[in-house]
Amino acid sequence: MIALQLLFLMTLFANGYTNGFYDYCVVGAGPAGLQLGYFLEKAGRDYVIFDRADIAGAFFSKYPRHRTLISINKRYTGKKNKEFNLRHDWNSLLSNDSSLLMRHYSEDFFPNADTFVRYLQDYYKRFNLKIKFNTEIGNIHKSSLPDNPEAVVFMMNDQTGNSYTCRALIMANGISIPFKPTFMGSELVENYVSIPVDAKYYEGKRVLILGHGNSAFEVADNITSVTNVIHMIARNRIRLAWETHYVGDLRAVNNGLLDTYQLKSMNGISDGLNVEELTVVKDGDQLRVAIVDQHGEDAAADNFALREPYDIIVSCLGFRYDFQIFNSSIGIPKGIGKRNKFPVINHNYESTTVPGLFFAGTNTHSLDFRKSAGGFIHGFRYTVRVLHRLLEYKYHSVPWPSYKLPASQLVNAILRRVNEASDLYQMFSVLGDVIVLDRNKETGKYFEGFPVNLLPEFFDVTGEAVGPMIIILLQYGANYAGVGNDPFYTNRATGSYTEAHLSNFLHPVLYYYESPPTEAEMKKKCAKCHLPRPTLMHHIVEDFLTDWTVPGSHILPLRYFVEEILDTSTTQLFADQCFMLALTQQGLPLTCQQDYLQGRSLVGSREHQQYIIDQGLTQL
Repeated sequence: MIALQLLFLMTLFANGYTNGFYDYCVVGAGPAGLQLGYFLEKAGRDYVIFDRADIAGAFFSKYPRHRTLISINKRYTGKKNKEFNLRHDWNSLLSNDSSLLMRHYSEDFFPNADTFVRYLQDYYKRFNLKIKFNTEIGNIHKSSLPDNPEAVVFMMNDQTGNSYTCRALIMANGISIPFKPTFMGSELVENYVSIPVDAKYYEGKRVLILGHGNSAFEVADNITSVTNVIHMIARNRIRLAWETHYVGDLRAVNNGLLDTYQLKSMNGISDGLNVEELTVVKDGDQLRVAIVDQHGEDAAADNFALREPYDIIVSCLGFRYDFQIFNSSIGIPKGIGKRNKFPVINHNYESTTVPGLFFAGTNTHSLDFRKSAGGFIHGFRYTVRVLHRLLEYKYHSVPWPSYKLPASQLVNAILRRVNEASDLYQMFSVLGDVIVLDRNKETGKYFEGFPVNLLPEFFDVTGEAVGPMIIILLQYGANYAGVGNDPFYTNRATGSYTEAHLSNFLHPVLYYYESPPTEAEMKKKCAKCHLPRPTLMHHIVEDFLTDWTVPGSHILPLRYFVEEILDTSTTQLFADQCFMLALTQQGLPLTCQQDYLQGRSLVGSREHQQYIIDQGLTQL
């Protein structure tokens, strides 16, 4: 692979591609672009980040319009473990600098967006990221080198005509194009991106808001106290985040208007109405909404909910990806249905139609839309790290980070990760840990935060040999989340390890395969299954504290599961116990072989011994 890279570079120089050439071009200096820049800089790679604005994270200098983020900033968790604390810090990017955490920038649980913008400036300056500001990239196209047709590069231009060439292109430019309705009279409708944010503009007005998402409720929440009436409409019913466990659905921080609706204080919410079927007409100084049939006749009933005129109509229908940035020669397909605002990509974050073109950040959310947190900072900071690891192996033959451990330590390693890892916690059901066992199942190689949908390609993307493997995921119960589901019903949780498979809340699930699942098996898995049917499977029972360290309910069942895989006991023994067994038996337990004989055992006190016996953790 290295020889091919040298040949590629030599071909570039031979064909005059020396000015403005980079190994990696990253478009967008928002959170995803900065996060990828951090990893590229740390690895010493040749890269550049382009952004059309003059600051990093310019999107957040305008949005959200009322300036309160909905990403939490929990400053106190009672723990000092940085990895654990990132589970409850949804704003900070990953780095080795502990001062670059949002908790040092804001005391607010939901920080102000201006504070976040300041944080992003400090982040890129701290790591001297290579960013070209005021550079608007367009006309992105591919080009084959004359002397080597298989060597494809990406070429692009900025607004002043400068040309740039790169071997790999990563689009980290988010989804920033607002959806604008196209119904008759839509030109009379104001848009979220440009409405006044001063509440006085809405004083004494009747306001209709198109949309049921967070931006729609953000607007409503900020004008409720001054308006006569607020009505909200959309095609589908409201999706509450606490029902769906999807952070992109309506969050409690924005849903104050629900009280005024359900407690009959004039405001109202309607669904089942396709916005594109509306007609808006002027009625003096006001706007009237109608539903017109194919003959141009008013098709609404006389008690039509929107029959009274409005002073202001606001469209809050979200954003989509900017597909116009590419030259027409590059066809980037859109997703289907609700995913049509995202580009279609593979699970390695690469375009399905253009090899070498990758995506990072919010624009990769088609892979886990309404399933996990890949569209948000606390999720994509980890998927960007995954992308970087994939690029490191693809272009530089750097294998996926891993460490080797004796089989006797598997339980400890698993418990550490499920109790502190933030990537598994935030990207639940998408990123998992993989333990590849050797042929004799005496040692394992531990890979953290691996995208489980790439398991059929494990060797191809990591360079590591495959074998029997244990996959560790965090996941919700199959039927717990959903629109209309009651997440607060009585007996919603189980506390018995014998019913762990009935757990509803987020909990660890382990899958054991004799060999990695195939692509065909992945495609055939059931709709609510995260992985195909394994050889063995184990649920660790949900825990109110999300603390899976209880000996009887958590550790012992996990140990028995691992022992079934290894076909041997992993009971932890003290040095004196192993010594006595060595004197009286021909074969030693696995832990004595891998710990005591290697000089790693401890001598237990009488109190230690009694505690182990009381907890049922030893059979001796």
